[in-house]
Amino acid sequence: MISLTATAILPGDAGAAALVGRVWLPAADGPAVVAVRSGDVYDLTGRFPTVSALTEEADPAAALRATKGEHIGSLDAIAANTPPDRRDATKPWLLAPIDLQVIKAAGVTFAISMLERVIEERARGNPAAAAAIRAEIQRLVGDDLARLRPGSPQAMRLKEVLIAQGAWSQYLEVGIGVDAEVFTKAPVLSAVGTGMDAGLHPKSTWNNPEPEVVLVVSSAGRVVGATLGNDVNLRDFEGRSALLLSKAKDNNASCAIGPFVRLFDKTFTLDDVRAMDVTLRVEGADGFNLDGVSSIRLISRDPEDLVRQTIGAEHQYPDGFVLFLGTMFAPTKDRDGAGQGFTHKAGDLVTVSSPKLGRLINRMRTSDQCEPWRFGIGSLMRNLARRSRHAQ
Repeated sequence: MISLTATAILPGDAGAAALVGRVWLPAADGPAVVAVRSGDVYDLTGRFPTVSALTEEADPAAALRATKGEHIGSLDAIAANTPPDRRDATKPWLLAPIDLQVIKAAGVTFAISMLERVIEERARGNPAAAAAIRAEIQRLVGDDLARLRPGSPQAMRLKEVLIAQGAWSQYLEVGIGVDAEVFTKAPVLSAVGTGMDAGLHPKSTWNNPEPEVVLVVSSAGRVVGATLGNDVNLRDFEGRSALLLSKAKDNNASCAIGPFVRLFDKTFTLDDVRAMDVTLRVEGADGFNLDGVSSIRLISRDPEDLVRQTIGAEHQYPDGFVLFLGTMFAPTKDRDGAGQGFTHKAGDLVTVSSPKLGRLINRMRTSDQCEPWRFGIGSLMRNLARRSRHAQ
């Protein structure tokens, strides 16, 4: 069972941060856009009906600070009421801190995770075959791929060598080729926030968390902030066929984002993201623990390049988008037996954290046992219209 406090989820320098989030307000039967200030939560929905609208401001952090808002309550009380098992449905609770933004994700952006995708492909989703394949792939490719710039002449020469050796892969194509892999992770409004249950397809037997930084991007392609994400992944599904990517990535509650969006200002910029380490901890009810780290400093493609490959003249996002940057974390630690690698078990507590972004904490369950997603775009539009009429 998850137990949340403000201290457990806030960034270390929360007092200096421009933090925006979302809270479910039972009295309004809908979500509120909120600012977190000095341990208290303020409703900004009267000024900004969506987080997307706030990110369209010329200076979102300044606009957030200039809007007083209506006091809802303490973050401690709202956070404590967020986990489903502890929730009083008559009181507010935290939601994922985004709304109308399209949820995009970049894949194979780190050398080590690229190799793991190749291994999944060759293992055809069978974790028992992974160890031997891993050794063979590393023998052919080596361990210095992190030095390659995707699309460079050196990368193209390596591609020619690997094709000649029969070792080329679709994952190497997007890992060191010109074009990045960018896909739609989940539907608009479907993400779960900190303190919520995160979902795994019930048929998956080989899966893992993916701790990532998530950029928040305006409709003009301007990066305005960042948050944390867990791009829950099914290695067995995608390993059997890349055409199963949607089933491997998009299931009920399989996209976790939070705790808050930290907007860029003089205390936090894209350069802070570039230097960021994202840590992961998995705590199992069986006593199994797993720790990992993903360092954005080692990413193969700069975050701004990934944004440019997502939005432009050929692809627009009128309400903006968020972009998972990918992860270098690919767990290989055996959990149940030698050579079986890591996979989740129901009840695993997963914490994704970074000092400047706080902690995203979720309990893993099968997707059919997580809270069903029922509040979509139509529900949001009707709710905001009703609240606007009542305010007049």
